[in-house]
Amino acid sequence: MKEIKAIISAYDKIDRATNKAALATVVRVEGSSYRRTGARMLVTDDGVWIGGISGGCLEGDALKRARLAIAKSEPSLVTYDTTEDDAYQIGVGLGCNGVIDVLFTPLQFQNINNPVEVLKRCVAANRQTHVLITITGLDGKWTTIKAGDVIQYSGLESLSVFGNAGLEKQLDDKITRQIENGKSAPRQIDLADGRKLAVFIEILLPEIHLVLMGHQYDIYPLARLTKEVGWRVTMVSNPLKINPKFLDTVDAIFGYEQFYDIQIDKYTAIVLMSHDYKTDKINLPKVLQTGAFYVGMLGPRVRSERIFNELADEGKSLPDEIMERIYAPAGLDIGALSPEEIALSIIAEIKAVFSKREGGFLRLRQSAIHERN
Repeated sequence: MKEIKAIISAYDKIDRATNKAALATVVRVEGSSYRRTGARMLVTDDGVWIGGISGGCLEGDALKRARLAIAKSEPSLVTYDTTEDDAYQIGVGLGCNGVIDVLFTPLQFQNINNPVEVLKRCVAANRQTHVLITITGLDGKWTTIKAGDVIQYSGLESLSVFGNAGLEKQLDDKITRQIENGKSAPRQIDLADGRKLAVFIEILLPEIHLVLMGHQYDIYPLARLTKEVGWRVTMVSNPLKINPKFLDTVDAIFGYEQFYDIQIDKYTAIVLMSHDYKTDKINLPKVLQTGAFYVGMLGPRVRSERIFNELADEGKSLPDEIMERIYAPAGLDIGALSPEEIALSIIAEIKAVFSKREGGFLRLRQSAIHERN
């Protein structure tokens, strides 16, 4: 989401009287690749670009391809194959061993449904999961759609632009399956009349929202690192104890009595870090009433276990399904000592939890780092 926001910001600053632009989007990855589907790069015709489709290996050629798409005023799909030894193939010798399809779409500023305008509407929405259907390839005669079009899916009725009930039902079934597993993927539909449709079904999830409950100095590096990775940060504390310099680091600040005014959903993580035993004990039952997917607690294990035991003695026992959401002590075991290192440990654990990963060494992983299409 951070990259998308940066692209939108750059797009809004383009001088439309003198400049044109194109959007490069990774729509298919087969094998290994530094970036996955959904990675984007905005390019203007004066050679300025923001975002990325690789680790820097393909951006040079992508810049040329994007400017060519702008000049021709038509989209193009380019395949980068890093598995071949062909000396004329862009990306050869990188050792990535993958095939990457990138769609280059010239942006028509007056079109309110160009890809960046669609992204702007998604980002402006109130923490919803969005499904975008990008037309990546068409074989045969099509009159109502063209390559590069982006459709914001909201149900079967939003696919009526295709004008073919059978196709719409097939595509809706494929979209439903992708929504169920929460993964983006390219898909193709072959029609009985010989026409073919290739699309990229993108599941655009809300950014992770981290709620930090406390005011001590170690909250600041955690908030800064959270913003660096592109997540949303909310601070819950006594307003009188907040360092004014912190105001530019977070997205919102609430007092403890305003806790229930915070929008908390299944993409939210909460960390109790007040360094006050009684405060954390009071706040824990409150945060567990929310839909937060992750609840972390600073401090040694004996401290958190004491809180659990005291709550049980007070008739507030925490069932197993609730305990599974609690990570105490918070963070991965990386030997963190300083506040900055502890922040790194916590951010890494939160990412692992939301990704349903164990957070172990990649060199010990027997399967591919990313799921293969």
